[in-house]
Amino acid sequence: MADATACMGRVERLRALMAERGYDAVILRNNPDLRWLTGAERTFDDEVAHTAVVTAGGLWLHTDSRYYNTFVERLGSECAWALDMEVTTPAAWAARRAAAERARVVAVEDTCDLAFYDDLLVELSRAGVACLTPRLHGDICDLRMVKDAEEVELMRRAQEVTDAAFEHICGWIRPGVTEQQIRVELENYMLSHGADELSFGSIIASGPNGANPHAQPGERQVQLGDLIVMDYGAGYHDYHSDMTRTVSVGEPSDEQRRVYDVVRRAHEESAAAVRAGVIGRDVHEVAARVIEEAGYGEYFGHGLGHGVGIQIHENPNFNRRWDRPVPEGSVVTIEPGIYLPGRFGIRLEDFGLVTADGYEPFTRSTHELVVVGK
Repeated sequence: MADATACMGRVERLRALMAERGYDAVILRNNPDLRWLTGAERTFDDEVAHTAVVTAGGLWLHTDSRYYNTFVERLGSECAWALDMEVTTPAAWAARRAAAERARVVAVEDTCDLAFYDDLLVELSRAGVACLTPRLHGDICDLRMVKDAEEVELMRRAQEVTDAAFEHICGWIRPGVTEQQIRVELENYMLSHGADELSFGSIIASGPNGANPHAQPGERQVQLGDLIVMDYGAGYHDYHSDMTRTVSVGEPSDEQRRVYDVVRRAHEESAAAVRAGVIGRDVHEVAARVIEEAGYGEYFGHGLGHGVGIQIHENPNFNRRWDRPVPEGSVVTIEPGIYLPGRFGIRLEDFGLVTADGYEPFTRSTHELVVVGK
């Protein structure tokens, strides 16, 4: 059942923003934002089937019969949300609620589709509501950057499963198995040892495939001398983990170990630069500088890291474009890599909590280059 205190804390953060901006009501449709505000775990899926209206004094959630009983169970009898499954369109329902609340400034989440927004304007007119409809422009995404204690605990638990899966798969890999077989074994392990979903489709990239940062696992058989990049994560009660480890099938070559050491140094030096208030771009540049000075600058093209939470990619970011401070309480990955086309790739990724004093990784798996298939 949802932690009502934590969820109301999130609602009050939204209401504080509304008061600051002069919004009488906010209309929400984005499932991750609704999960964050309501705390209804393992309820939302890929369908955009719900609409919420938030005011200074009320919380209303429109859904349908496929989800209603689940919301009742998840939210509990003390729930502050008024649930409604009236058979009507989301726009008509939201417009009537705005009319009932006499709202004159109704902010709309900018993640909603244009069809809903157009319908909402029509329905507001039909309901006799003359109001402004400003866009939120990512405001809730920014609120979600700062995690509360419940969110942090769920991600720690997801990472415990992810770490255990790494230990398991390192003992399972042997020459001759395919990338796809490794993926199946890894994901089955997570789902049978505490995960209730996968964070994303696992990346298993062996040998030259590892030079493609988002390679899809295929039928290539791993061989002695390969490096294998494994990027994967477990989901737990809608929160995610994200980890990458690169392992060596048999003893690595001197060059492979040398490149691995560069990536590890880039990871650990950039992690040491993290603290609340640091500019995300500056952390990225720490890792980029280490890789550049080692002679591999052209082989590290992606951002150093991204936020994680209900979604696997959230704000804030460690990349060249993020010129804003990273707030205390955000959860961010650190994942430098070097990718040598046609040969091999290496990435090392943890994720963890940004604190006032530094970076607290949830990941517990070793940074040493693990040798498998012995």
